[in-house]
This record gives sequence, C-alpha cells and structure tokens, in this order.
Amino acid sequence: MSLKIGVIVHGPTIIDKGYAKKIINLLSNYGVVSARLGGTMGRTAVIDASLENVINIEDKLLPSQSIELLSEDNDILFLLNYGKSMITGHTFGYKVLNNVGMDVDLIQIERPDTSDGAIICWSDNVDKTLLNNISKDLNMPIVSSNEVTSIVENLTGYNKEEGLIKRKIAGVSPGENIMLNGTIIGRVTSDNLEIIAQDNQIIKMIGGKIKKHGLEKLGKVDLTKAIVKTGLLRKTNNIKPRLMKHISSDKLTVVYLDHAAEDIYQYRNADLVVSVGDDTTLLSSDILYRFNVPIIGITDGDLDKVVLEGFKHDDSIIIQVESGYDDIIGEMIFKKVFSNKISRNVDDLVEFKKEILDTVDNSGISYKFVDKQLLD
Repeated sequence: MSLKIGVIVHGPTIIDKGYAKKIINLLSNYGVVSARLGGTMGRTAVIDASLENVINIEDKLLPSQSIELLSEDNDILFLLNYGKSMITGHTFGYKVLNNVGMDVDLIQIERPDTSDGAIICWSDNVDKTLLNNISKDLNMPIVSSNEVTSIVENLTGYNKEEGLIKRKIAGVSPGENIMLNGTIIGRVTSDNLEIIAQDNQIIKMIGGKIKKHGLEKLGKVDLTKAIVKTGLLRKTNNIKPRLMKHISSDKLTVVYLDHAAEDIYQYRNADLVVSVGDDTTLLSSDILYRFNVPIIGITDGDLDKVVLEGFKHDDSIIIQVESGYDDIIGEMIFKKVFSNKISRNVDDLVEFKKEILDTVDNSGISYKFVDKQLLD
C-alpha cells in the first residue's frame, strides 16, 4: 500500500525560492502527495509560480487548520517553511503545533539552502528510515522537537501576572512592522519585543511603538492565540507577477474594500475595486494586478510597506488625501456611491470613476493623485 503524504506549504518565500515544488517532487518518490497552502500570503506566490494545480489554495486556512484537514487521510505530514531566521522558523512550527491541539506525525522542513536550515521531527512515531532518507536527499540535519522546544520556550511564550498577559516575540529587528492577526499595530524599535494586553486589549509594547489606529481596527484579541508577524509579508526580490486574462460579464461589478479585513482574492472577478487605507491599497493593487483588475485607492500617505514592491494596473488611480482623512472619505464613498453596500453594478467604469472623484471633490478635503506610491 502506497504511503499517503500530506504537505502544508506556508509563506511565499519557500515557494519563491523554488523549494516548495522541489520538495513536493522529492516526496512524490516516497508516496502519494497532497499539498495545501497554510496561511494567506503564499497564495500570490503559488499563482505566480503556476502551482495552483499542485498546491491547493482554494480555501483560506490557517496552517493549523491545513494540518488538521490533511491529518484525516494521510499517514505522515510535512510542513514546509522558510522563516526569516532559524528562531522565527522554529517558533512558527512550535506555535502551529500547539494550535493544532492533537497528536500528529509531523516533519517540518525549515530554511533549506541556509547554514541553519534543519528538519524538525515533531513526533516520535515518524518512520526513522524515511526521515533519514529525506535528510540525505536535502542534505539537511535533523533536529529533535525537544531541542527546538527548549530554545523556543526560552525566547518566546507568554505569562500572566496582575491581570496582564505579556507575550515575547522572537527574531525581531528594529524598523519592522508588527502585524497581529493581519492588522499592523506598530513598529519594532529594539532587538527584543514584548506585547502586553489587558482584558483582551493591547495596552503596551516593550521594544515596539504602538500604531494607535491599528489597535482601533484590531479591537479585542486573545494575545495567547494571536498570530504575530514582523517585517515584510513577501520579501523576495525581482518577483515576476503572473498576468491572467480578465473576462467581464454583461454587468460591470465594482467592489468597496475597507482596510483589508476581507480576503482580497474573492474580488478577483470584479471589474474595479475601491480600496481604503494605504496598506489595503498596496495589497489589493498588488494582488488584483495579476487578475487584470484596476483599483481606485484612497490613501493618506501612512504607508507601512508590507511587501517589498507593489504592482499597479495602468488604469488604477491612487488618491492621497490629507493625513487621517482616508477613512472619512472612504465612509463618504461607501454611503453616497455604494449606498452602504459592498458591491454594485455599473454601466460604465469611466462614469463610475467620475462619481468617485466628484465625491472627493465635494468633500472639501484637499487631495492629490499619486503615481508611484506603490513602488517607492
């Protein structure tokens, strides 16, 4: 009976560097492989690499959810990741496994092609012959889960004292964005970062500067279970976006997108998207560019730069208003142009753009058009 192997691919870097495809092909020599994406930012990388028929990206799943799903009908699981450092990579695997909340036979392949890359065996039940063969194939050392756990628990984790939850974040560098559950809540100012919450509200950072508007958008959160990332969401240089043909239906559809809480990919079939917020505009422009969908971005110049470079459709318009007024203008557009609905049908995109510009003009708030905001 052939071995059933489940593969969870996390993050864009392991895909951009070509290792996701290479390792999946390698594992196919040992059994029947089924692969899924875990997380959201790898989806664009999968599309750019034309791997959507190899790595399932249909569902928006957390890594732990993909592990739970693939564990149902596979004999062994592999987690492929390329963290920005050994510490962040090992911490990622440790946190994900804790979030799974059940025993799974999991092998993590972390940072192949680096001097600190390793294969982490997270289960004692793993076939040692298979493990050793994979280690030889990839020329990577095997690290025990006990060793990784000891390192990670010394550098991260959380504790509760006097009604506060304090969580240490490992592997940070000054200047990096701090993203919690997909919302940027601050910037790193030190080599060590600790986030502090009270009553499920972030109240303080040690080694970081809070972005107040980010915390307002975030709202209440369980800091013990929250997904925390720092730095860029996609770091690879010289990305070549894959361009796909966009087919419009008889009725043109325009969509309103506010601060990227939603899954941008669900709007890939829209004919135009209005995005509010600097980073929402950067991400939506970059992703929808691949599907030949232009955007109208409402920004105020408060860009946190979540990807290394952003791509922009030639028909896109970026409108930068006075600082702090992007939300206000966005709300006006939502009420007056969209009638408080997420989407609407239009007969002509040129006329629709005029509606947007008239709304901005009539607001009395000063603005300017920005051509290169997404690239500079």
